[in-house]
Amino acid sequence: MSHGYSPRWRKFTIAVLRPLLFALLKRDWRGRRNVPAEGGMIVAANHLSWTDPLALAHFVYESGRYPVYLAKSSLFGNRFVGPVLRGTGQIPVYRDRSDARLALKAAEEALRAGECLMFYPEGTCTRDPRLWPMTGQTGVARLAITTGAKVLPVAHWGAHELWPYGTKRFRPFPRKTMHVIAGEPIDLSRYADRPMTAAVLHEATGEIMRAIAGLLGELRGEEPPKELYDHKKAIAERRRRDERGAAAS
Repeated sequence: MSHGYSPRWRKFTIAVLRPLLFALLKRDWRGRRNVPAEGGMIVAANHLSWTDPLALAHFVYESGRYPVYLAKSSLFGNRFVGPVLRGTGQIPVYRDRSDARLALKAAEEALRAGECLMFYPEGTCTRDPRLWPMTGQTGVARLAITTGAKVLPVAHWGAHELWPYGTKRFRPFPRKTMHVIAGEPIDLSRYADRPMTAAVLHEATGEIMRAIAGLLGELRGEEPPKELYDHKKAIAERRRRDERGAAAS
């Protein structure tokens, strides 16, 4: 089954969301010329809050592309959200599938159809105490290597002040500034001739995440950490400390 969407649904979302986002956020946008005008592409960005997807989508749309996200399959069954997701060509992700290739089949079809796919390689909002990007999951690298699509690294800062992650408080005032910068597309084609091992995927993923961290450092005027925060490792270390504490008590 090929990727499809309704032009009417896309026009509807643009008519509704575009003026809303202009009203909610001021803009500091850089690197829009790096967004390819056509062809399948992957946008890989850092993840700070629940407001990221719309704010980042605004940047991508104003750069000439319509953003397509991968969303939880359960949302497609919602009577209000589902029709919008299906109509605009968003892609369902079935999290209970263990085969990554099977789960990303629809994404591969969308890329070959020339779509602009939006990804958060971290898989969730960053848990880094200073809000730097974490280590990434390998899905983006696998998809890029498999399809030959280039990865556009994007970093953003500011939308998290509108609705901080982990809170229920929406803070529209004073008006926040959405800082976004797009870097040069990353070509991962040199990995195509290598076996698709975990080591290769982690190496390619590391390249993507370092590019995003470097761009975020440029936005923030700071040097990014040399080693990105590893959430799984942090959880494991915390458990070990708790176990040692329990054994000592």
